[in-house]
Amino acid sequence: MRTKKRTRIEIVWEKQLRQINFLAACGLAHPFLGGKPQAPVAQVIAYGGSAGGGKSDALLVAGIVGGLTFPGINIGYFRRKYPELEGPGGAILRSHELMSSWAKWNGTQRRWVMPTGSILQFCHCKDENDVFNYQSQQFDILLIDEATQFTRFQYRYLITRNRATRPGIIPFTALASNPGNVGHVWFKAEFIDPGPPERVYDVEVEPGIFERHIFIPARLDDNKVLVARDPGYRQRLLAQPEHIRKALLEGDWDIFAGQVFTEFRRDIHTVEPFEIPAGWRKWRALDFGYTAPACCLWLAVDYDRNVYVYRELYVTQLTASQLAKKILELTSPEERISYTLADPATFAKTGHEGESIEQTMRKAGVPLTKADNDRLAGKQRVHEYLQVFEGQDGRPTAKLKIFNNCINLIRTLPQLIYDEHHPEDVDTDGEDHAYDALRYGLMQAPAAPLTEEERKKRAWIRRRRERPAISGITGY
Repeated sequence: MRTKKRTRIEIVWEKQLRQINFLAACGLAHPFLGGKPQAPVAQVIAYGGSAGGGKSDALLVAGIVGGLTFPGINIGYFRRKYPELEGPGGAILRSHELMSSWAKWNGTQRRWVMPTGSILQFCHCKDENDVFNYQSQQFDILLIDEATQFTRFQYRYLITRNRATRPGIIPFTALASNPGNVGHVWFKAEFIDPGPPERVYDVEVEPGIFERHIFIPARLDDNKVLVARDPGYRQRLLAQPEHIRKALLEGDWDIFAGQVFTEFRRDIHTVEPFEIPAGWRKWRALDFGYTAPACCLWLAVDYDRNVYVYRELYVTQLTASQLAKKILELTSPEERISYTLADPATFAKTGHEGESIEQTMRKAGVPLTKADNDRLAGKQRVHEYLQVFEGQDGRPTAKLKIFNNCINLIRTLPQLIYDEHHPEDVDTDGEDHAYDALRYGLMQAPAAPLTEEERKKRAWIRRRRERPAISGITGY
């Protein structure tokens, strides 16, 4: 293709049909199909499915074509961890094969500067807080490879960095991924569940907020180059366990390898909000965070020891005193909260001379109680409450019910995966803030309240015990 100075640049790339479909959805297929660049068909364009479908290559070429087509723009190419960018088969090495003859590489900043002045920047954010390293940056084209390795919090925050820096360009985000991993649930909900692939859908990403999304499926057979070069690759995928084979070979998004809480069912574990009866016992559970989200859950237990999560607060960048104020604003005096459980770490000063988080929140009106932070016991307790059984009416039910307006707990709980280094525990790289608050709350749930009948019965027994004994009467 030609740059603004009419310099012809040859990019040696063996394109595949599905890759061209993806580039067309991005509005960047013109070097291969002819004509002019087009507007992207959606705000977020996802390309994924089977392993070996050529997804990463297509993502990289989208950045290259975009940078050569629109002078001076910024393109960000993200992976979760830096070694995934740099290692064999990584995007940086591949970019050298495609770009070294005509673009300038800055190894210190891990970026290419194209003849048009456009910049292709390689980025990573291993931990959730790392997204804030990009708080002041902006990318006309945002590319996220292996997107299901990212939590939804990271993905949604990075999208805020996707905006136009030059006139004439319509910014867009492009994702590429296989099924599975920590982001499987949000990816499936936003790109697979809306309907058949290769159609644009208006997807509700936050209550009342919609984005235009499209999903382009990828299959191993689409990548004729790889199939010809390595005919044994398919056989190696066929030799995998069923859930891996279905995900990586067939691109099956209904298979979720490594999911922790497989019991979770939205139709069983979520309910419409209702007014909590005055007699139920209520308490709160808090997972504190500042840059990472803080989550406070309000819980209630009924007469049959069913636990209801009836409110959530999910916020970032609130100080301890601000968080306490917000919690109090959401809690009415009539609720009679018994206690607020929190991670024992909030009671520590962690090397500074000032107040602990607990001391600050107590002064602000929210005293905290140390939660039981036994991670494995807490995980088991969540499993117990999620266990589905047959209710008295013959329908499936569970001991845990979540009001359907607690959107972050409902969103993140089913997407948690196991830690590869501690296979009995939840992967803490996932968005586990609401889960942590939930396990605190369930580990120290109060006893079930007494019904009116039980209270009367116990009061009668108490009066009988407290009644003075009457001695025998003898005659004269």
